[in-house]
Amino acid sequence: MPSQYTDVIIEGVELRLSNLEKIFYPRTGFTKGQVIDYYVRIAPVLLPHLANRPLTLKRYPDGAQAAFFYQKQCPKHRPKWLKTAPVWSEHNNDHINFCLVNDLPSLVWVVNLATLELHTSLSLATNTACPTMMVFDLDPGPPATIIECAQVALWLKTFFDHQGLLAFPKTSGAKGLQVYVPLNTPTDYATSKHFAHVLAKLLEREHPGQVVSKMTKSLRTGKVLVDWSQNDEHKTTVCVYSLRAREYPTVSTPVAWEEVDEAWQKKDPRLLTFDPDKVLARVDRYGDLFAPVTTLKQSLPLAAIT
Repeated sequence: MPSQYTDVIIEGVELRLSNLEKIFYPRTGFTKGQVIDYYVRIAPVLLPHLANRPLTLKRYPDGAQAAFFYQKQCPKHRPKWLKTAPVWSEHNNDHINFCLVNDLPSLVWVVNLATLELHTSLSLATNTACPTMMVFDLDPGPPATIIECAQVALWLKTFFDHQGLLAFPKTSGAKGLQVYVPLNTPTDYATSKHFAHVLAKLLEREHPGQVVSKMTKSLRTGKVLVDWSQNDEHKTTVCVYSLRAREYPTVSTPVAWEEVDEAWQKKDPRLLTFDPDKVLARVDRYGDLFAPVTTLKQSLPLAAIT
């Protein structure tokens, strides 16, 4: 019987991987080994978005269609070389030591724990009270789809264009789209969350048939929820290039605004759906479309929402 363990050396670090043949996406036969292979290959563009950010692991021990759990506390059996960041939790009245995935061995180690999804803070571990970005999570209420999200994303872009701000869209890898506004300048969550909330309500007033800003599920049928509440010190969002635990292996993928507009014009959700192979090919062709999110310095135009 073949061993369930495989020993590898990655950047001089010895790792023991387990159950590489285990099927994690039953509809396609996509295995745990393929999950790890994807993350290794995407690592050059993924790691800058993980670096020094408290990471919540979403673990699926029996694959994408089975039970999962979120893990904020970095496992106690972690290797000594894997860095952590203590973040104070008012709920627990204690620090939570989050994993920091700053290099390839750390990434492979957490993925080997059956971490299909990587969820990051909007802050760096060095200043958890200061978001480096603002996010709008566009969530469609059936029968609305990612196509209706594309329309709302374009409305957001129009607003930011008028304010002289750059915003960057990505697919959630699940049902919707997300729009990120890089900040990388001093601010706090009270400010970014308020800004996002006011803008969400503005879109709701301007497009009451298409947009909702309240979380109440009964209000969301056929509309797009502009979820502003993710701009919170205690919340995380799925990281760009993360796999998602869906029926098929899909990826949270950065896209160009021209692609968002094309999908809206053609009403074709397939134009905003990407599997690992497509994402890797896109990176080879375009590089990291999300790279500016980590470096671009912008300030929120507070006068625009007062």
